[in-house]
Amino acid sequence: MSLENNKNLSKKLFEEVWNKGNLDIVDDLIAVDYVIHMGNKDLVGIENYKNFVKIYRNAFPDICYTVNDLIAENDKVVERWTAQGTHMGELLGIPPTNKKLKVTGIDIVRIKDGKMVERWAEYDLHGMMEQLGVIKSFNIQNL
Repeated sequence: MSLENNKNLSKKLFEEVWNKGNLDIVDDLIAVDYVIHMGNKDLVGIENYKNFVKIYRNAFPDICYTVNDLIAENDKVVERWTAQGTHMGELLGIPPTNKKLKVTGIDIVRIKDGKMVERWAEYDLHGMMEQLGVIKSFNIQNL
């Protein structure tokens, strides 16, 4: 696939799966044995990915991702994104707060044979938890 096709695959995942909740298209975009590396944990498999999307879209039904940058080289795409939404459903045991939040992240995706096969995901989980009121916020200027 061309670099532009790889970037379009990333855009399609954000727009169709995350913004619209279209899980029917997931099989066309990611490999069955898809792996997401998040910190010291891995999420493995297409069904686990679909469940992951369902959990977040249930917690933030109005979630909207904006792709700020896409950079492609060889078989990888770097995605810098911003997500915004309202916490209206339970998330990992956290009851709905009805708070609006904004989270940023950067992912690196590896693509093979026209499908995403691996992702290294980094996002501002600490900032998200601060916005939800789960952890105390701190001022970096005071460090």
